Amino acid sequence: MIFIKTFLESLKLPNKQALFRLNRVGMDIVVIYMFILILLASVPSLVSQIEANSVSDMNMNVFFLLIYFFIFYYLPVTVFIFGLLSLVAYAGVGIANLLKRKLRFAILWKMTAFTSTIPLILFTILTFFLDIPTYFFWIAIIYILIMLVRMITIYPKRVQK
Repeated sequence: MIFIKTFLESLKLPNKQALFRLNRVGMDIVVIYMFILILLASVPSLVSQIEANSVSDMNMNVFFLLIYFFIFYYLPVTVFIFGLLSLVAYAGVGIANLLKRKLRFAILWKMTAFTSTIPLILFTILTFFLDIPTYFFWIAIIYILIMLVRMITIYPKRVQK
């Protein structure tokens, strides 16, 4: 149930109330949420791999196909996306400092993860019908950065001492 609530709140970003509700979500829930989201985004690739196998080979190969899929597709994609989220969150730390907001890397990483929901869901839906061009990923990164800046500006400025 927490994942459905988290998903629905992340669709409302950069709404202020949704942002503060999502900041209360623990980092463990965020990581599991991202694993689930990446798994959903990987479903079109799994379906195309299953369709590519012949029907006669299907009985014995389904188990091995799932193993290979998780080792050679899901795991590298997950590592890549988590690394990319970390890089964008690190850029968010610099942006937060420029805007004089006191935000830690962990909060920015969570916000970055939640803003990636819409691009990943859009990617999943489009991949079933189209071949996604490479520039889609750049558009997704730009979208995440813009949303991150909008969410950073919601936080109050740092108090000067």
